[in-house]
Amino acid sequence: MIYYYPNMQPDMVDSLVDNGYKGIVIIGTGLGHVNKLLYPALKRACEKGVAVYMTVQTLWGYVHMFVYDTGRDLMAMGVVPAANMLPEVAYIKLGWALGQTNDLEKVKELMLKPVNDEITPREPYNGYLIYQGGVREVEEFVQKVRK
Repeated sequence: MIYYYPNMQPDMVDSLVDNGYKGIVIIGTGLGHVNKLLYPALKRACEKGVAVYMTVQTLWGYVHMFVYDTGRDLMAMGVVPAANMLPEVAYIKLGWALGQTNDLEKVKELMLKPVNDEITPREPYNGYLIYQGGVREVEEFVQKVRK
């Protein structure tokens, strides 16, 4: 996992690629972004067959890489948005998926198919209150997802 921060240098990504890592989970800012300084390293990673997935730094929310050109640029390079998976969950799931196959399309299929509610079809507007309990809409949402 790479936790993105402003002015991060590409050697962070290059090091993982050079050391033979098969997958990288990026914990991006906002809707799933990194600075353009990392573009060549991420492009190189994708071209070398490294599975690269984008998550976000927030506890709630989806990766929305279609909104700004930086997200679209990253997807064009091969970076895959990991929906609303938490970074740590995406990391473990990517390790599991890469243990099943080296075919990146099959890895993507495994990554984006919910196994145990790690990806939800939508999030309630007040979902961040889920752990506080007592919010009717959140409890109803959780019951629907658990069915």
